[in-house]
Amino acid sequence: MVQEIENFYGVYLLYNVNPKFKGRTYIGFTVNPNRRIQQHNKGRHAGGAWRTHGRGPWEMVLIIHGFPNEISALRFEWAWQHPDKSRRLRHLPGKKKKETPFLFRFRIVSEMLRSGPWNRLALTIRWLKQEYVTDFAPDSKPPVHMPIAYGLVKVKKVGSDTGRSKKGDNSEKGAVDDDLVNLSQCGNKYPRCSVCNRRIQAEDHTLKCVHPKCQMVSHTLCLANKFLSDKGTKTEVLPVDGTCPKCKGAVLWGDLVRLKTGCYQNLEECGSSDDEENEDHWANELQTQVT
Repeated sequence: MVQEIENFYGVYLLYNVNPKFKGRTYIGFTVNPNRRIQQHNKGRHAGGAWRTHGRGPWEMVLIIHGFPNEISALRFEWAWQHPDKSRRLRHLPGKKKKETPFLFRFRIVSEMLRSGPWNRLALTIRWLKQEYVTDFAPDSKPPVHMPIAYGLVKVKKVGSDTGRSKKGDNSEKGAVDDDLVNLSQCGNKYPRCSVCNRRIQAEDHTLKCVHPKCQMVSHTLCLANKFLSDKGTKTEVLPVDGTCPKCKGAVLWGDLVRLKTGCYQNLEECGSSDDEENEDHWANELQTQVT
């Protein structure tokens, strides 16, 4: 099953299957994984990287996606590529003598997903090739709000009629929620925030509940503050989970963000860990509103 996702920002791991270079890996950033792997295998003249040129074929085996913007993903990419230079990762042991490049890269990303600031982002860990699926070590499992998905992904373009950029920019500046647009066109007043009870405006940053029958909509900042307050958390900007103020159901902050950015559909069908921060976009969005 191929999952369609809007506003895609992902950091991927390539694996070399050329007998001459087999086992080599490459880490990169993309907004379109299907196009990117083709570029790598066609070479530099098609937009591929010089480090992968002439050494293919390559397979894209793992991708971490759900970053709020390009900067967030690029920072993650750089840290994954250079763990010895990253102040958050340089304490980790280097590549062990009997460790393959693939297992080394997997060990590093396992630690990254559990480390701040990335451990509070609404990321999805996606295995694109079944034969490369590797279990996380018991002491290195990703946070419970990061699902593990399987299968290919297809980037879905966002139409300009929703007020969002065709390039998938989810900065939300100037973005208008579809439901609010429909209300406005019908001459109705916008709904009230389920937390502060103030009337929501078209330009406001909002989130909705993931439960199908719940009509909760609230300002992003209001809901974040409520979740953090309920948990007694004062030092964090981004919450991890909370209770919907309307239906009282338990929700993950990451799922609310995924729903907002078009990444939530069919998520449960893809599987999750145990079946059971970049301080930028979402954190900056909240901090900007606070100040």
